[in-house]
Amino acid sequence: MNQVVIPIAVEGAGRERKRRQPKGRQVDPAARSEVRQLLGDAPRRRDLLIEHLHAIQDHFGQLALPHLAALAQEMRMAQAEVFEVASFYHHFDLVREDADGRIAAPPALTVRVCEGIACEMSGARPLLDRLPALLGADVRVVAAPCIGRCERAPAVLVGQHPVDRASEDAVQACVTAGTVRHDPEPWIDDRTYRAQGGYRLLQALASGQTDADALIRTMEDSGLRGLGGAGFPTGRKWRIVRAEPAPRLMAVNIDEGEPGTFKDRVYLERDPHRFLEGMLIAAQVTEVAEIYVYLRDEYAGCRAVLTAALRQLREDPPIPDLPEIHLRRGAGAYICGEESAMIESIEGKRGMPRLRPPYVAQVGLFGRPTLEHNFETLYWVREIVEKGADWFAGQGRHGRKGLRSFSVSGRVRRPGVHVAPAGITVRELIDEYCGGMLDGHAFYGYLPGGASGGILPAAMGDIPLDFDTLQPYGCFIGSAAVVILSDQDRAVDAARNLMHFFRTESCGQCTPCRAGTAKTLELIRQPQWDVETLADLSAVMRDASICGLGQAAPNPVDCVIRYFPHELSAGEGQP
Repeated sequence: MNQVVIPIAVEGAGRERKRRQPKGRQVDPAARSEVRQLLGDAPRRRDLLIEHLHAIQDHFGQLALPHLAALAQEMRMAQAEVFEVASFYHHFDLVREDADGRIAAPPALTVRVCEGIACEMSGARPLLDRLPALLGADVRVVAAPCIGRCERAPAVLVGQHPVDRASEDAVQACVTAGTVRHDPEPWIDDRTYRAQGGYRLLQALASGQTDADALIRTMEDSGLRGLGGAGFPTGRKWRIVRAEPAPRLMAVNIDEGEPGTFKDRVYLERDPHRFLEGMLIAAQVTEVAEIYVYLRDEYAGCRAVLTAALRQLREDPPIPDLPEIHLRRGAGAYICGEESAMIESIEGKRGMPRLRPPYVAQVGLFGRPTLEHNFETLYWVREIVEKGADWFAGQGRHGRKGLRSFSVSGRVRRPGVHVAPAGITVRELIDEYCGGMLDGHAFYGYLPGGASGGILPAAMGDIPLDFDTLQPYGCFIGSAAVVILSDQDRAVDAARNLMHFFRTESCGQCTPCRAGTAKTLELIRQPQWDVETLADLSAVMRDASICGLGQAAPNPVDCVIRYFPHELSAGEGQP
């Protein structure tokens, strides 16, 4: 290693002394050899940083500082840049030295107990309290934000293997068996999908038999809106991006971290090629050059399914000049469900939302115009085009149009994904699709749109569930994650659970969200709520937060104050 000469001033003479090594953490040759061998011939591009961190974490079960230093040198990045990304995401285990230089590695196995609203209602907290003593010191048990299995609550991840409707015995059996990887359930493969007419629409579009402008008009006439929560009209989005200068890119959001939401997982586990065809149709219409699919890390089974489906697609492409499709893996950060934070993560950075304008459609991934879509939006494309815009628009109730996939969890007999008319009321949804309430439970309240969609009482159970119908009540439908509360639940407890989630998942970039979620949680944990201060915090968070997380985080608290004031009376607000 070259020595660095540092000149120093010495009275009476100009002398130099030699530093034995440069400043900063030195790269261990053995660690660099291990990293090189692990990465193989994979490109060392900045946008692959998170993928490379996953490779190291998967292999060693941790991210030790020598490997991070070696990765930084290998990728020609500053060590601080690598460390800040690795430390941002929940699923990366950084191994640090203590004051004496000793390294305490994490246990070989991590068990994540979901503490989302549905799992808490189903007994996750006692499970979380008892598992550490049951599993022993060699297993780390941690509380985890929603893992997207709300219909099977309480849910636990042993390594990457889900344990549904988890009990102590089931988790212990999974740990003992060493089952830490998820084996995907049977799914519709490429051959079966094509036998059912799959990819014919894509082929007609690619060959010119179907007109791209006609497809855009079909999507516009159908009224399909973005089903990730924002609800932007799909056809209009295609038209906007298509008008932007090439090269254009596409980013698909399957991060699905909103507590109560699991529809994308259910569809992807069963029929990945229907989604892939919709994705490729959108790419053909908007003439994008490459596609990036961002999948949350908790969905190991979905990752196996999607990896296999993409391999089938590449081995037997349904059209010539298939766009290159990149599958990117999240690392445990709810904020990356926000479109610009997802794009930052795909680029290998911390998932922090961008200020807008410019908007993603104009300046998105790698600075290029980007078509960003949620999984379910693309899942509907083939069926809408084959059956017609009038078929889709003709569905609906109470003056609304279209179909929605409702992720229903909580105190109902049949939780799960239910495809129902847009505009259905929660009472109709419970009675007609969910088999009614659980025995011994009476309908008390509901979350119409997941953690950020607010909380309403049963007395307001006849509001149509759709875009734009809930805003007058301080709520919104979002991704249609409906959580049903019974008379055995309390809205104040739900609000505490949700605000704890928002405080944990705030990226910390802006003060209103970072400080506001923490202060709000502190206040609502008190026996008596300071309603005036909570209202001030809510106003500041809504007006000044950069992204939707901070802007919507006050919704559950505001709804409790507005619709459940009896729970705030003396003695009812006790944690």
